[in-house]
Amino acid sequence: MADAEHLHFLRLALLEAEKCIPTPTAFCVGCLLVARWPDDSSSPVILATGHSRELPGNTHAEANALAKVQKLSVDELSALFPSPLSIDLVSVLAYVDVYTTLEPCSVRTSGLAPCVDALIKAKVKRCFIGVGEPDDFVDCEGARKLEDAGIEVVWIDGLEEECLRAARRGH
Repeated sequence: MADAEHLHFLRLALLEAEKCIPTPTAFCVGCLLVARWPDDSSSPVILATGHSRELPGNTHAEANALAKVQKLSVDELSALFPSPLSIDLVSVLAYVDVYTTLEPCSVRTSGLAPCVDALIKAKVKRCFIGVGEPDDFVDCEGARKLEDAGIEVVWIDGLEEECLRAARRGH
């Protein structure tokens, strides 16, 4: 996928981050889950979007997007990816690229499960990150944990300031 396409998807994630209700004690993050199925030459399809605090329970962007994807039925997946091949969520997740405005959290001060653990459990293919998580609240090791789990991490250059400004909205 060309750099312009990665920037396009990260810009869409920034639009998701703008939907967050700002709070001084948490970041505003946007996320997209994009899949090319049944192989990398297929056209990209946005499976789900998410933003911080979108769903009840002090939720994070990546976890919200994953929660939406996990609710997709086989019929819904088949409509998104017309193919004679049989389809299931596990096989699609193996082709998912995560676009997130901020490095996925590895520690939650709330005690909830970190987003990085959910992404690793889902076995996504790659994670494209707009900017590293600042140490405002915790010391984040999300990118390292993804790489340690065999998930490719790609830092997208060009929108770091916008991603950081979005993250700190309300601080």
